[in-house]
Amino acid sequence: MNEDVVKVILDCKKDIWKTKELFELVEDYFENSRQTLGFCTVLEKCLKRAREGQLIIQVALKQFEEDQSEGIDDEKKNYSKTLQELKNFRAAGDPFTEEFFLLFQSVYKQQVSMLKTLQIKKSKLDKKLKSVKSWWRVSNIILGAAFASVLICSVVAAAIAAPPVVTALAAAAASLPLGSMGNWINSLWEKYENELKEQREIMTAMWIVSDIAIKDLVSIRVLVDKLEIKIESMLQNADFALQDEDAVMLAIDEIKKKLCVFMQTIEDLSEHADTCSRHIRRQRTVILRRITKYPSY
Repeated sequence: MNEDVVKVILDCKKDIWKTKELFELVEDYFENSRQTLGFCTVLEKCLKRAREGQLIIQVALKQFEEDQSEGIDDEKKNYSKTLQELKNFRAAGDPFTEEFFLLFQSVYKQQVSMLKTLQIKKSKLDKKLKSVKSWWRVSNIILGAAFASVLICSVVAAAIAAPPVVTALAAAAASLPLGSMGNWINSLWEKYENELKEQREIMTAMWIVSDIAIKDLVSIRVLVDKLEIKIESMLQNADFALQDEDAVMLAIDEIKKKLCVFMQTIEDLSEHADTCSRHIRRQRTVILRRITKYPSY
């Protein structure tokens, strides 16, 4: 989803959401997910450079075959064209820069921090929901025992500890007849409970996508490390051939053995990057829909 659309929706909701803490958490979530999408874009650029290196190696292998067929009766073959392609591969170097790994660490830490925060907030909401059910029953018991309405309001207000409920109870306690008090208090509890459930649903949705993002990032890092090992190995083979022309055949043979895994790892990484992006974009849309439906109470 376009970042401008996200900003417009969040700005529209900012002034009417009662729970500031939840709104700030949602803002943090969208910022983290935006940066993770940015990381996936950087990863694709690195993979583009890796594919360029793959093409250079394939050209080098083809050139080696041509060099082999030419001057077959010569005592010493001329591998100058093959060596030039290996030089090109060496010059291309490692497609994964230090900035890439710094960005990965930053995005990964942000996602882990977000997940921990959501776990803590979710746990607190679960306790609040459990407390609501208990105190709801207590308030009805007190009402049934025909306590004074002021006492009922005090107990309920203290139990909920939520400014909107406290205000409502205090304002209406003196004016409502005792017979209507039960329905009125039940409606307050129900509204408060529904609000907590809405908050929990939004947090759960954010928690799920953060958990998935972390798993995607871990898989990506494993594949990047695997690809780096293959690249470094092939670079060493290229160096070996460039330092000793008599070793070209041996170096090319080693590069051939590694090329298939190299190519497959690039494709696996590309697929993981695409999957990570799709997960994040889809869940951002889901959460935005929940936000637009979230009641202001």
